[in-house]
Amino acid sequence: MGRFNRRDLFAGLVIVFLVGVLAGKQWSDTRRSSTAAAVREGQNVAPPTAKGDASELRRSSDTFARIAESATPAVVNINSTRITRGRKLRDPYMQWFFGDQQQQDRTSQSLGSGVIVDPDGIVVTNNHNIAASGADQVEVQVSLANGRDFPAKVIGADPDSDIAVLKIDAKNLPFVAWGQSTQLRVGDWVVAIGNPYGLSQTVTAGIVSAKGRRDLGVSQFEEFIQTDAAINPGNSGGALLDVDGRLVGINTAIFTESGGYQGLGFAIPAEVAQANAEQILRTGKVVRGWIGVVSRQLTRNIATQLGLATTEGALLIQFYQNQPAAGAGLQRGDVVTAVEGKPVKTPGDLRTLIAATKPGTEIKLSIVRGGQTTSLKLRTVQRPVSPDGEPLPGT
Repeated sequence: MGRFNRRDLFAGLVIVFLVGVLAGKQWSDTRRSSTAAAVREGQNVAPPTAKGDASELRRSSDTFARIAESATPAVVNINSTRITRGRKLRDPYMQWFFGDQQQQDRTSQSLGSGVIVDPDGIVVTNNHNIAASGADQVEVQVSLANGRDFPAKVIGADPDSDIAVLKIDAKNLPFVAWGQSTQLRVGDWVVAIGNPYGLSQTVTAGIVSAKGRRDLGVSQFEEFIQTDAAINPGNSGGALLDVDGRLVGINTAIFTESGGYQGLGFAIPAEVAQANAEQILRTGKVVRGWIGVVSRQLTRNIATQLGLATTEGALLIQFYQNQPAAGAGLQRGDVVTAVEGKPVKTPGDLRTLIAATKPGTEIKLSIVRGGQTTSLKLRTVQRPVSPDGEPLPGT
């Protein structure tokens, strides 16, 4: 066996190093050539993929920008000034001390949003934006996106659904066409435009979080679209739009513990807002069916006492005298489970289904009484209001 000296070891290491360098260069050249070939042949390598993602984002960005550009001019600011007239001092001592004086008028202001739905100056907004709220007079001003201001006439309002219709003296205005909220799916993109905190024509985007939200305590008749598009105080009455730029809702309320946005916004569906607005334009008010009952939600305990397997339904607890429900033989403790075959799961369902009927319409109620299911028929009447114009409670 031959001897292995240090000179041989050094020479071997040099040879290994040179072979490694040449092999690495060859591998790098091969990879670069294959990548270049893939690019020429249109294969999916890293640079084209990134470029494709950018194109997709650009298309989404263009969609939102197009909606904002088209709809923003039709979303207006609503400025309401409530005036409470001063009263003369009636207390004899106060009159002796101050003389025959009159208290000063008091004013308060609120900001909201509205949507132009007709080029001849028809604006839809929320009733709570323009309601008197105990004031003697309300003055409403509408400010357009281009800075023009107009005094507004209140055509009519519906506190039950929180819809009001205004008219301004202008022609050929930009407007938003009504869409179909029934076509919305949970998860669809929507855009909200309004006047939050006085910041006019603010645009936000989000998705439809839920549909058919009821019994939130916002208004008498609720079937809200829930969205996580940012909605804040001042957005009320503004537009909720689909990706085609159509008006699918009127933004109305938020759920918040901080006073600001928490991801829970609610809008009146377009079908409800449009139907009520059109009634107001025709007659100045919204007419609804009524049977004269007050109902409440079943609890598990009450359902068990009544022998029911579910808490779905509307438990009747009170009746108005000389109204259809009392005359038809409905009793306290009855549970209404359907109206004309349409299920009633909550008191809100009962209220909404009855209200949707034209006064004078004969309807059939399915009820559970004493553990037995039965039905009866009655005719609805027009839903009355109290002397101060507020709706009476109940259905």
